[in-house]
Amino acid sequence: MTKLDVLDVERRLSPQVIGHKLYYHQSLPSTMDEARRLAEAGASEGIVVVAEDQTKGRGRFDRQWISPVGVNLAFSTLFRPEISQLPFINMAAALAVCDAFCDLTGRSPEIKWPNDVMIGGKKTGGILVESAVQGGQVSHAILGMGINIDLDAQKEEEIANLATALNSAAGRIVPPEDLLRQLLHDLDRLYIEATHGVSPLPEWETLLETIGQSIQATWRQETYTGVAEGIDNLGNLLLRLEDGQLMTLTAGDVSLRLPGTESEGTESEGTESVGPESEAEARPDSAEVQTQIP
Repeated sequence: MTKLDVLDVERRLSPQVIGHKLYYHQSLPSTMDEARRLAEAGASEGIVVVAEDQTKGRGRFDRQWISPVGVNLAFSTLFRPEISQLPFINMAAALAVCDAFCDLTGRSPEIKWPNDVMIGGKKTGGILVESAVQGGQVSHAILGMGINIDLDAQKEEEIANLATALNSAAGRIVPPEDLLRQLLHDLDRLYIEATHGVSPLPEWETLLETIGQSIQATWRQETYTGVAEGIDNLGNLLLRLEDGQLMTLTAGDVSLRLPGTESEGTESEGTESVGPESEAEARPDSAEVQTQIP
């Protein structure tokens, strides 16, 4: 991956909210941790922390994100939304990634519920949302995104059959500043629309590859088998169980796989959850689903 030209990104952006200020670091332990530090220090909504290398990148359940130096793009964005808008941040982010991938590669990405972006059935990017909620008010929400730009998955045994890179999908070298500028542009547009009452959910639902699949969900040491029937108005997955009951899976502690498989899919910083069940306000009955790849 070529070196990120942050000044070029800033010159070509005209944001309303997202990307009005970029904080660039060649290396950071975690862009999410740095964005959280800035949020707690009073930073304004829309600031973006970008790093070409993360030494402690993480995903859901604090899983490590495989991120060799110079092959991935990682950034985190600060939001200060109304609590009703919180579920839409993950959706807007996933759509922004899909739109950017389509523009840059000509390929049609899909979303693995709730927050992995796939090209050709392999993970190319992931999303993580963590929020702080007090007294029914969102203090801040941090969106982390990790994109495999030039990762050679075949050299990483854990993900050799599970992941791919943007350059591979495009068949060319995609300049990282082109990707970042397009992502921030689309994310800014989608977030502004969401704050004005235009939900990203209908478009997000059309890109979900999980719908219609037979899956197994493990929650609190119990395993449930059924068909992913659809989503509700907050983006929670509706699982039709074998006995006919309908189970709602939200962001929490559920592992989800295709029947007959044992291996789990990979997670990246950027693949945590979503919706009102983000880290700070998970309901006791919530269930975070990790989609599994056969």
